[in-house]
Amino acid sequence: MDLNDVIAYLQATAQSAGAEISSPFFYLQFGLILTAAGIAYAANTALQSHVDTTSLAMRWPLPLRRLAHVMVESFSTVVFAALVIAARIAMYHATWPSRSYMLVVAAKLALAWLIIRLVTSVIRNAFLVKLISLSAWLIAALSVIGQLDPVIDALDSVSIVLGGLRLTPLVVIKLGLLLIAALWLTNIASNFAESRINRSTDLTPSIQVLLVKMIRIGLIAVAIAVALGAVGINLSALAVFSGAVGVGIGIGLQKIVANFISGIILLADKSVKPGDLVTIGDSSGRISAMKTRYISVAAGDGREFLIPNEDLVTQKVTNWTYTDKNTLVKVNFGTNYESDPRRVCKLAVDIAAASPRAIKSKPPGCILAEFAEAGMKFSLTFWIADPDGMDNVKSDVMLSLWEAFKREGIKVPYPVRELRVRGGALPVDTTVEVSN
Repeated sequence: MDLNDVIAYLQATAQSAGAEISSPFFYLQFGLILTAAGIAYAANTALQSHVDTTSLAMRWPLPLRRLAHVMVESFSTVVFAALVIAARIAMYHATWPSRSYMLVVAAKLALAWLIIRLVTSVIRNAFLVKLISLSAWLIAALSVIGQLDPVIDALDSVSIVLGGLRLTPLVVIKLGLLLIAALWLTNIASNFAESRINRSTDLTPSIQVLLVKMIRIGLIAVAIAVALGAVGINLSALAVFSGAVGVGIGIGLQKIVANFISGIILLADKSVKPGDLVTIGDSSGRISAMKTRYISVAAGDGREFLIPNEDLVTQKVTNWTYTDKNTLVKVNFGTNYESDPRRVCKLAVDIAAASPRAIKSKPPGCILAEFAEAGMKFSLTFWIADPDGMDNVKSDVMLSLWEAFKREGIKVPYPVRELRVRGGALPVDTTVEVSN
């Protein structure tokens, strides 16, 4: 279709529209359509005020419940279509059929919208519902007024050739719609597979995440290949872009690719998995999710650290629950030289053993670690079954030690400093003890 054909088509369309507008039946049909729209709006408002859509058909099967919700939400369209069809029948028998053409078009468009809403009611994504509904209704409208083929020819007449690939607006639109539909189906299939895999008790959490990611990536690749093949794009024609993609990966996408590969490695070697308690640098917490680019570490204070997968491969990571969740808690404390060290050790062991989270099968131990300048230093160790809340357990034991020391008369040493003042008001070589 060249420029002259487009001009001739526009002129013919303008003449046809002018002849239609000049007819008095045009205004009659237009008035009937406006009246039907007003009555439909009023009926819909009255229905919505008397019907609770949330509790509508609660005991019905799911397909019937969705159908009922769509019919209630589209009640204005149903009323409008019924009124326009009734007006069309009345005009058909009262005058020439061609004089009610606008009513036919309005009725078909209303019915098309109602059918589209019923079909898209199975889709849960609101944005996808709107996109598919508007696209399908636009195609139906062009078909109803007989302009679908001319529009398709016009969209296919403009093209850009890249190597062996011919791109037109029609191809781009088809490809976009097919990709949306294919990716939507892929999401449904991958979610179904994920639910089945997560219910399996024979697979570890890391293997479950790895399988879900591999299935999702494979389905997306298949969906893209199918969509490209459906619009007639040969995958070999895309070879011209491979060099540009390679340069882009080498220049700006190496971190993304590195994080992606690192994520696959982490899932394969099982060094970390969801639920593990880890320490990475200054960040500590439990792994709540493992994504393609990062892992999410939930701290105990409500924060979540998003750590790139590459950091877990290249940096030092402390996994508190890698092979065994049992954790050794170490408490260092000191007493003065007036205390009996054997009595202090026994008292500390009894307090640690009385801790609710201490493992009974692994008795605590306390040793005299050092004769320091300020007093004796001790090291108390005991095991707990889970590293969660280790600082709280340590604090509880230290508080119990303090209470026991106060009760038993055991003193904790503190530093003493000597201050020598030469000259001035004090005698020479006077010693003043300052405690802190």
